[in-house]
Amino acid sequence: MADFLPYGRQTIDEDDIAAVCDVLRSDYLTSGPAVAGFEAALSQAFGDPHVVASANGTTALHLSMLVLGVGPGDVCVVPSVTFLATANAVRYVGADVIFSDVCPESGVMRPQDLEEALARADGRKVKAILPVHLGGHVAPMEELASIAARFPQDEPPAIVEDACHAIGSRYSTSEGDFTVGDCRHSTMANFSFHPVKTIACGEGGATSTRDSALAAKLAELRSHGMVRDAERFQNRNLAFEGDEANPWFYEMQEIGYNFRITDMQAALGISQLRKLPEFVARRRALVAAYNGLLQECGPLIQPNAALANSSPAQHLYAARIDFGAAGRTRAQVMAALRNEGIGTQVHYIPVHTQPYYRALYGDQVLPGAEGFYSKTLSLPLFPAMETADVERVVRALKNAVGVNS
Repeated sequence: MADFLPYGRQTIDEDDIAAVCDVLRSDYLTSGPAVAGFEAALSQAFGDPHVVASANGTTALHLSMLVLGVGPGDVCVVPSVTFLATANAVRYVGADVIFSDVCPESGVMRPQDLEEALARADGRKVKAILPVHLGGHVAPMEELASIAARFPQDEPPAIVEDACHAIGSRYSTSEGDFTVGDCRHSTMANFSFHPVKTIACGEGGATSTRDSALAAKLAELRSHGMVRDAERFQNRNLAFEGDEANPWFYEMQEIGYNFRITDMQAALGISQLRKLPEFVARRRALVAAYNGLLQECGPLIQPNAALANSSPAQHLYAARIDFGAAGRTRAQVMAALRNEGIGTQVHYIPVHTQPYYRALYGDQVLPGAEGFYSKTLSLPLFPAMETADVERVVRALKNAVGVNS
């Protein structure tokens, strides 16, 4: 049998290994120069915002909620089709989630979905809106930001992008073209560098923002909330000997977390980031191959949905399959593909259906999210694939669904 094709896989070359080995031979394994270097490289890739790296995409989202002061009594809007972390980050700080519906073809929150979700705020303070760039497809940022700016409360909700799938993606607006992470239409954007993402650090995350004060707060809270700036010290009797601050001194003025990324991870990230254009180009070529082949499959299998004004660097390839019309369950199709050495996955089970959230908010009906979930199946997509691999996947998928029967 041919090699097994997982739905996603990192691409690690000898230069990546050498970068990590260089750190292992250095004086710093964590909180050293590679972290600052990774943040600087990300900033350059995004268009020069401030960037703060952290342990993973979940910590990046959590830190974003912390620095915005989201807390009990606040609500945040989260699309239901996303990974658990997007909603959980809101709950970590004691706020409530309003789940928005999404487009049934793309799984992405639309302007009308946000409008409907905001109408359910019922007078509660909406602190943040968290659009998700699902699979790398960019949500309509300009329109969402405009809706947030018009929302009738004293302070408009912040836009916090869940861009964990979307490094390298771009989008178009009436103001021009932008890279995800630039934060021209958001307060912050958050990224993940898990092995199946477009660039890998093993684990790792980052938050970009154009607000220097928020960036400083992000950096502080990722390391236990420790303050080392002498001008800010409150306990001055302990902090100073005469006019000089004691060199060992620090203060924790509010509680933070150990959300630091290591230099080993950061060094791998720097090396991977140099290859981002190559990775993006390869993914786009594979997506084009999938789209061309799946367009010939008729109504039972449809290609990955495209979004207007989005130029995605796709982390996922989500085919849309009418399992009911095919007379096959999704589990049957996945099992048939696995028997052919092809791995698939489902992104995602709508979060509003999870028992934890049902217990909090009761049963909710979000037809777009449920419609998207009922048909989606993520097919293998990673840079080491060849066009022949795409052809193999589509051939096996057609057989599994019964398109050729």
